[in-house]
Amino acid sequence: MSQYKAYEVVEVTDKQYQGSVVEKSEDDLSDGELLIEVLYSSLNYKDALSASGNRGVTRHYPHVPGIDAVGTILDSENPQFPKGQVVLVTGYDLGMNTSGGFGQRIRVPASWAASLPSGMDPATSMRLGTAGLTAGLCVDALLKNGLQVDHGEVLVTGSTGGVGIIAVGILAKLGFQVVASTGKPEAVQLLKTMGASEIIDRHEFGEPSSRPLLAERWAAAVDVVGGDTLFNVIKGLKYGGSVAACGLVQSPMFQASVLPFILRGVNLLGVDSVELPLIEKERIWSKLAGDWKVGALDQVCTEIGLDQLEASLATILSGGAIGRFLLNLQR
Repeated sequence: MSQYKAYEVVEVTDKQYQGSVVEKSEDDLSDGELLIEVLYSSLNYKDALSASGNRGVTRHYPHVPGIDAVGTILDSENPQFPKGQVVLVTGYDLGMNTSGGFGQRIRVPASWAASLPSGMDPATSMRLGTAGLTAGLCVDALLKNGLQVDHGEVLVTGSTGGVGIIAVGILAKLGFQVVASTGKPEAVQLLKTMGASEIIDRHEFGEPSSRPLLAERWAAAVDVVGGDTLFNVIKGLKYGGSVAACGLVQSPMFQASVLPFILRGVNLLGVDSVELPLIEKERIWSKLAGDWKVGALDQVCTEIGLDQLEASLATILSGGAIGRFLLNLQR
């Protein structure tokens, strides 16, 4: 079948964008060694930006967003990826300027594709998606930097978003005492189900403070917020503690001083899941399918079809989303 359905965003007037489900042809897809039938995708903040016409994410329209995809290879020019194999594609240029996972077909370079790890089904891989991969990379960075269970509490900011809620689950699975920061009191029980031992209000961190240091509390942190929140977290790290930073929900900028770094020896660890070498992505995916397997994923994930995409993306863009959205392309 050369025709397929996709959610395509067009610029209807100057700086006004609209998305709709359309029929497209495989001939319209970008060049690449692998033609893939997409089974599932997931929704991320970057997808919401692309769908709203953010030129910092997507330069040219019409465009099919979707930075995540899992599916079956229909045609392959690479012997390492035979027809019928199920593969994951996350990050790189998928869904940014290359037609993405919000369509039933994608065509990509083989260097973007990872085999679906043993012990993980396609739907679960997209319940995790880029958010789960990023959460895993954050935890991995903290562990590589020496974090141990007996070091104390680990803070997760933005804990009701995709990265945050999965980070809570992974850390709790590994035995850490996890404190979740959120501004959504309706999500308290869900965060406890994921393993959070304590829930605190995000406003404790979100305001600027002139104090160069705060009381030492956190052994480590996962921060998806950025801005003043990130610097306040840094100020409250214990001696030698680390924060894995992967987001900018509040702001990409923050005021900082060197004092936490030179007086307490704390560490700011940057985490990227987009251009990361594929071998590193595969290593984290294997962990997520094994020892880091998160329970209750179905409770933090809402399954939708293409016809529900527009409303779901609007929810994400407005900051109202809790947990994850799984896009079923087979519906």
